[in-house]
Amino acid sequence: MRVPARTRAAAAAALSTTVLLAGCSAGAGQAGTQPKGEKGVLTVGMPNGPQTNNSNPFLGTSAGTSLGYRHMIYEPLVMVNGVRPAEKGTPWLASEWKWSDNYRKLTLTVQSGPTWSDGEKFTAEDVAFTFELIKKNEALNLHAVPFDGISLKGDTVELTFPESQFVNQSKILTTFIVPKHIWSKVKNPETWPNKKPVGTGPYTLKSFTPQTITLAARDTYWQEEPKVKELRYTSYNDNNAQTTALANGSCEWSFVFTPDYKKIYVAKDPKHNKLWFPSGLGVHGLWFNTAKKPFDDPALRRAINHVIDREAIHVRAQATLYPKIESVTGIPLPAGEPFIAPEYRGKKQTVNVEAAKKELKKAGYTLSGGVLKDPSGKPVTMTLTDPAGWSDYLTGLSIIKDNVKQIGIEAKVRTQTVDAWTTAVNEGNFDATLRWTNSGATPYDMYQNVMDGELYQPLGKASPGGNFGRFRNEDATKALKEYANADDEATRAEALNELQRIMVEEVPLAATAAAPIGAEYTTRNWVGWPSEDDPYAPPQPTQPNALDVVLHLRPAS
Repeated sequence: MRVPARTRAAAAAALSTTVLLAGCSAGAGQAGTQPKGEKGVLTVGMPNGPQTNNSNPFLGTSAGTSLGYRHMIYEPLVMVNGVRPAEKGTPWLASEWKWSDNYRKLTLTVQSGPTWSDGEKFTAEDVAFTFELIKKNEALNLHAVPFDGISLKGDTVELTFPESQFVNQSKILTTFIVPKHIWSKVKNPETWPNKKPVGTGPYTLKSFTPQTITLAARDTYWQEEPKVKELRYTSYNDNNAQTTALANGSCEWSFVFTPDYKKIYVAKDPKHNKLWFPSGLGVHGLWFNTAKKPFDDPALRRAINHVIDREAIHVRAQATLYPKIESVTGIPLPAGEPFIAPEYRGKKQTVNVEAAKKELKKAGYTLSGGVLKDPSGKPVTMTLTDPAGWSDYLTGLSIIKDNVKQIGIEAKVRTQTVDAWTTAVNEGNFDATLRWTNSGATPYDMYQNVMDGELYQPLGKASPGGNFGRFRNEDATKALKEYANADDEATRAEALNELQRIMVEEVPLAATAAAPIGAEYTTRNWVGWPSEDDPYAPPQPTQPNALDVVLHLRPAS
């Protein structure tokens, strides 16, 4: 499966090939036999299949997003720690920032030292231009931020908004800044492949093939030069190939689902092979396409939710690696415990086939001969889709397929390439799919990603910012707005309680597991990785903090 914002914000690139990928060997290797590694080189991998030459940092389907290397080329205004999102961020391209007028105004003071990798000077004009670019191009505004005024004065940029941006603070501050002198000449930035990316980050694109992308450190970086002089990103065909590469040491850093990870990965080199999977307030879950019949019926969605065996998914699909979802609200525990509405405290998800059958009977469905028919008499069928190679998700779908058979639903599992799947999900061309949600400092981000009517797009029109299930509920949209614009905690709590009620009663998504933002990595050649003892960043290579991780790394000897 991918991250969240897999980027998984954003996951994505093509899958399925018979080409043997660079760095992928047939065996898993034995402890102590892993290669030492080339001096100054860090090998990174993701199981996302062959890539298309596209380094547009704003596109969820670009290679830069899929593998995470966009974070090494383009930098944010502020570096926000995804593991501790409530903490104040670290100044990056902005030396100072100040919110005012109940988060309806942001004043940014831009750094004076950075340069673009082509030698041009970075200025506040680039920052103002970037926000204008996002404002004018809907497809680039992935978080649907309602930009209003954008003004420039010296090294200061002022942004104003028609409503509070309390919930969008980190999203705005972590925006990729792009060079005006290049992007102002681009006719269609929403589709531009950006094959020669120019950024303020410490790395430039050295070479690109569908399997391996190499970045080289530049000696004109405005901060301390990284010790990692070359980053080699390999896109493996699937989870198995990626895990093999980790186990034999040819790949040093990845985020991949690894069944029986202690035996398959850690035991190959217990001293060096590490993993850390901190959890955020996001989930993996079964997204329903509520714009398609019969999945527009909440009674059917509630029934399916009743029969999903989350324990089986936890053990068989996720090898106990990801925390289970227990609360009926879908909010991960214990992190989300303070947010649980009083009426749902202590209420846990359980498999209840009889409750599912009662839901269906009450709604006019009939079950005869093991076949469920909707109120019009049509048999209920569903297609469950996910990318080929994402073994954890596909095992989960297989379990769900068997689960819904208990209430007479004939389901089939269909695989796609990552590109095709991403496009299908964005455009609403699916019945149901396992996918992650956004996460943040509160459950708001998760619920907003699933239920926000402001993100709604009709079937066939892309909705890359969320609400992939085309869920429409005025009360949900209202509660999200109330939470986002509240100026006191009591109002926010009331709005969040309403969102939980809608999640439980309408089930736009059936949460199946908490979404960790973790990674596997080896300390054989590089040390300084984030960990439970030093949680300065989530370790995932596709997360915004990936750059911070690389800048922390030092040679092991």
